[in-house]
Amino acid sequence: MGVKLSDIVVKKQIDFSDLKGKKIAIDFSNMAYQFLSSIRSKDGTPLMDSNNNITSVYVGIFSRITNLMSQNIYPCFVFDGKPPLLKVHTQEEREYRKRIAEEKLEKAKEAEDLEAIGKYSKQTSRLSSDIVSDSKELLKALGLPIIQAPSEADAQGSYIVERGDVYAFASSDFDCLLHNCPRLITNLTLSKKKRLASGAIIKISPEIIELENVLKNLDINQDQLIVIAILCGTDYNQGIYKIGPKTALKLVKEHKDFNKIFEDVKADFNWKQIYAIFKSMPIMKNYQLKWNQIDQEKVKEILVEKHDFNKERVEKTLQNLNTRDKKQSSLFDWS
Repeated sequence: MGVKLSDIVVKKQIDFSDLKGKKIAIDFSNMAYQFLSSIRSKDGTPLMDSNNNITSVYVGIFSRITNLMSQNIYPCFVFDGKPPLLKVHTQEEREYRKRIAEEKLEKAKEAEDLEAIGKYSKQTSRLSSDIVSDSKELLKALGLPIIQAPSEADAQGSYIVERGDVYAFASSDFDCLLHNCPRLITNLTLSKKKRLASGAIIKISPEIIELENVLKNLDINQDQLIVIAILCGTDYNQGIYKIGPKTALKLVKEHKDFNKIFEDVKADFNWKQIYAIFKSMPIMKNYQLKWNQIDQEKVKEILVEKHDFNKERVEKTLQNLNTRDKKQSSLFDWS
């Protein structure tokens, strides 16, 4: 879901060339769901191999992530671990909505309603353990580091950016800002176009959000930003009815006593418990970031032999990456 902060955060449009030579940590789950939603057949169903395994995520990794690599960007990936207990209810609600969508999808198929099929098919996307496992193997074969977070990827990625080991964290959600992430980049792994719920297609470019600028522009501190998010709703609580980010911003600036704010809005949850999640999320400190040479045979084994990718296309992409590496300092020459 992600916290609803888009209306109040300062964003700056950038170009991929601005990220040349920089190391970027990417929220794998966030990216994978984007691929599951956007990379589909004409009838709206996800791409599959001959064994009915969904391959949309692998297509996204091999097309869009290799494109980042070709532009001399150094991606690494952070995987979610065990979520906080408070997130279980949110996950149950999401699963319920998926089941409702599946029922509507079956009716749409019976009616041969292609528009409805596309709509409800996207709402049934699930990130299976097999997709996660194969994606890890593919990313490793591409020479890219993966980091398994003990809990939420947002917190782990934020810590890596804070340490200065990567330049920024890439996600379409703003949650990492609540974990004190200095820089967030959105639209990094999306195509240059995005289809809205209305069906309209808009052009998009990467955007950078710097936490220091956000806090300065809003004239608040980090704790107030967390409280704003809690008022609007997070993965761990429902937001307060009729309170959006602008109203929440007004409340935290008018009232320094957070307890009073939540009493006045009649919150039916323990805000301190949610606040503590953002302040003390478990992270792994002894991670390793090392970019390696591409294991071309392993890539072909995963994509061509296991998931029916076109061999010539895979080999062409790998050849282009190999040719690029010979013309410039290697993307993988990092200790």
